[in-house]
Amino acid sequence: MNPNTAVATNPILQLQDFGQSVWLDYIRRNLITSGELKRLVKEDGLRGVTSNPSIFEKAIAGSTDYQDLLNDPSSEDLDAKALYERIAIRDIRDAADILRPVYESSRRRDGYVSLEVSPVLAHDTEGTIEEARRLWKAVGRENLMVKVPGTAEGIPAIALLISEGINVNVTLLFALEMYEKAAEAYITGLEEWVAEGGEAGRLASVASFFVSRIDTAIDGLLTAKLKSSSSAAEQATLRGLLGKAAIANAKLAYKTYGSIFSGERWQRLAAKGAQTQRLLWASTSTKNPTYRDVIYVEELIGQDTVDTIPPATFDAFRDHGKPRASLTEDVAGAEEVMRNLAAVGVSMKEVTEKLVVDGVQQFADAFGLLLKATGQHAGKAAKIDRQTYTLPKDLDTAVKAAIDDWQKGDKVRRFWRHDASLWTSQDEAKWMGWLDIVDDQLSHIEHLKNIAQEVKTAGFKHALLMGMGGSSLCPEVMRMTFGTIAGFPELHVLDSTDPAQIRSIEMKIDLANTIFIVSSKSGSTLEPNIYKQYFFERVKQTLGKEKAGERFIAITDPGSKMQHVAEGDGFRHIFFGVPSIGGRYSALSNFGMVPAAVMGVDMPKFLNATQEMVQACGATVPAADHPGVVLGAILGTLGNKGRDKVTIVASPGIYDLGAWLEQLIAESTGKNGKGLIPVDREALGAPEVYGQDRVFAYLRLESGADAAQDKAVDALERTGQPVVRIAVEEAYNLGEEFFRWEVATAVAGSILGINPFDQPDVEASKVATRALTSEYEKTGKLPDEAPLFEGPSCKLFADAKNAEALRKAGGNSLEGYLKAHLSRLGAGDYFAVLAYIEMNDAHEKALQSFRHAVRDTKKVATCLGFGPRFLHSTGQAYKGGPNSGVFLQITCDDAADLAVPDQKYTFGVVKAAQARGDFQVLADRGRRALRVHLTGDVDAGLQKLGAAVQQALR
Repeated sequence: MNPNTAVATNPILQLQDFGQSVWLDYIRRNLITSGELKRLVKEDGLRGVTSNPSIFEKAIAGSTDYQDLLNDPSSEDLDAKALYERIAIRDIRDAADILRPVYESSRRRDGYVSLEVSPVLAHDTEGTIEEARRLWKAVGRENLMVKVPGTAEGIPAIALLISEGINVNVTLLFALEMYEKAAEAYITGLEEWVAEGGEAGRLASVASFFVSRIDTAIDGLLTAKLKSSSSAAEQATLRGLLGKAAIANAKLAYKTYGSIFSGERWQRLAAKGAQTQRLLWASTSTKNPTYRDVIYVEELIGQDTVDTIPPATFDAFRDHGKPRASLTEDVAGAEEVMRNLAAVGVSMKEVTEKLVVDGVQQFADAFGLLLKATGQHAGKAAKIDRQTYTLPKDLDTAVKAAIDDWQKGDKVRRFWRHDASLWTSQDEAKWMGWLDIVDDQLSHIEHLKNIAQEVKTAGFKHALLMGMGGSSLCPEVMRMTFGTIAGFPELHVLDSTDPAQIRSIEMKIDLANTIFIVSSKSGSTLEPNIYKQYFFERVKQTLGKEKAGERFIAITDPGSKMQHVAEGDGFRHIFFGVPSIGGRYSALSNFGMVPAAVMGVDMPKFLNATQEMVQACGATVPAADHPGVVLGAILGTLGNKGRDKVTIVASPGIYDLGAWLEQLIAESTGKNGKGLIPVDREALGAPEVYGQDRVFAYLRLESGADAAQDKAVDALERTGQPVVRIAVEEAYNLGEEFFRWEVATAVAGSILGINPFDQPDVEASKVATRALTSEYEKTGKLPDEAPLFEGPSCKLFADAKNAEALRKAGGNSLEGYLKAHLSRLGAGDYFAVLAYIEMNDAHEKALQSFRHAVRDTKKVATCLGFGPRFLHSTGQAYKGGPNSGVFLQITCDDAADLAVPDQKYTFGVVKAAQARGDFQVLADRGRRALRVHLTGDVDAGLQKLGAAVQQALR
């Protein structure tokens, strides 16, 4: 592409054509030292920078950017606040120096960097004045703006500071009334400054009008009114107001701006060269996934305005923003929105007053965390979970070359810009919303706090999460890690169509005292839909139709079938996912975090810890210091060199993390004949049972490490096996690992040369299953199939090609066929047990026993998965990854089946169809597969099968 064309079509640059300046709502040391800030100024026309305590806190806690100052002996005698100011002032000065040419060329209109007075002074006029004076002097740059909150106490401080020649960014403005007072304070201060002989054009101020938080607050009120309204006309009015308040409020503020800065009083100042106090749009990231991701940029474009944009929204607007002069469009419509809000009983005054209180508290809380982080990290390394690795020399050289390639190719920055050319240049860019989800959750955390308080107050005893794959595995990890938290419901997870498992779950819960969570991204996934049908009917029978909906919550993408079902059945809540986040990358979205909140996990603590890893993996972090890139380079490079069995070793307290990692790694990388095969819950053995196809990842819980695991991993390392060690400080750091491994898996996908965001072979299994269930609906039975072998307790099945191979290899009995099947394992292969039976301790123990016997005898990696849940996880790699698997599928007769309401098929039929569909696709992909169907008692059948496997290995 012609570079001049690229510039001409850059929507960020085009905003200047409409008289709007773009400032970046972000700062950290690496943004400055990496040259990224200079590049943004040069290539994107960036005109300024804003900061806040939360941004600095995450950068200090989650990176090594500030270790030089934190470790400096001269910092030892400083208290936390003084040390923070030393850090912040250096960044602000350096950023101001980079922006100085903008300041000069714009004649002091732009080129500013903002620094906030302590939020704890928001209601202290004198304290605000004193601190603003001190910061102004300490920074010593004319293009500094001191941020002062637009509270009643802040207004007189603004007037005085302006009169003293200090530039002010008035922050936390929500209401038109307070904006008018802020503008009045600016004009008053400017008049005094000029009267004392000051140069009118030397001063500048912006009024930071917060946007998206208004919609978040008002949409919540409108949604609550919708649920209680019985009038179709009122419901239509309420729906028509959703997502309209913030933009309408901003348009009216802009109209007010035009009036204030056009009167005779202002003209006297303007004649002396004074600048207007521009409106600055803040809080411009989109919090509601049903709204366009750049809506608060596109709809707020006007002459003499500033938009301060966080990095994710900045990149999104550069990619697909559509600039137009939108602020002056339909101002009458904006006024009508305000009238309609009042008519339905929504008070803008009450909402904006509460938003100011909440905003001050939020910034004060962030400032407290900032001081805590600064104090804790003085003289210490970054807080994130420590990652180290040991590799043989040749592999170490190859990994370092891959990391160097990421650095030289500017791939970290391109990664954050969703550059699909890092992978296959297909649709990868549209699936990277997970990079920004933690910021979104923290800025919109009230919904998580509210649902936690709601279920606690309601006194629910149990919560049942019903989902598959990406919708169920993170909640399962949270449940297995945190257990039952006092005062909150015990979380159960259902992700099986096995009738015995469903019945077992039902027996563990009190239907009348359970909150049910139906979780499905697409809303069309078979399993969550039939779970909902079954339990909704059971609750109706228990509580009655009118009360049933109040016991259900849906988590789904906007506009899905599940949303419509939930609305029709009167669900208690509908929480939305983000369409740009695929299922297995959704742990930190509502799919993982809503169930975690329901079970009582402290979400601010969890997400704040996670945000530190997000900072550590930021766009300006050098590749060699980047936890996600380094781990991804190891996995991808070793995978390309034949070490494609990623063996997960996790401390007992976080052992279920492996189940989540299985899906992330296998479904992301296992395709096009390539990929990484995750090996979870394979007990560590002696070094001699492992081949040259392994890499070991040891996630060690520092507060609950297992001595035997430590010893075994040490032994593996000594024998030259590649080992990655991650020291997980505590359970609340799990979010760090979710994010680190998501980045690492995407990086590994780039190195492997595949698209890590699709799952073509999972879809193939779903298609095969649908065909079989549709056949059952028509005929009342599944197609007949002939066994390869039939014994007293089992039947064997295989496709024609596998059957012929097994017969030729000596198969003539259960033991004979198993021996022939296992003899197909060679170096670099793996053995996978795919069990369509109830997932319980007894069954897992039996399957683990012969799984490990195969590993120790054949010296190959082994995997164990329960169906149908693994279909949405490792099933992708088994079918689409390298053809190195030998599969043993296990099915069984169901002692008692369960009906699916409103369907001819039963849960047992669905499970059988899923198993057959799975087996059919394995065969279609040319996989070495054998199916064992247990007849009669499952436990007895497993014992006989285990004995037969042991016999076959001799």
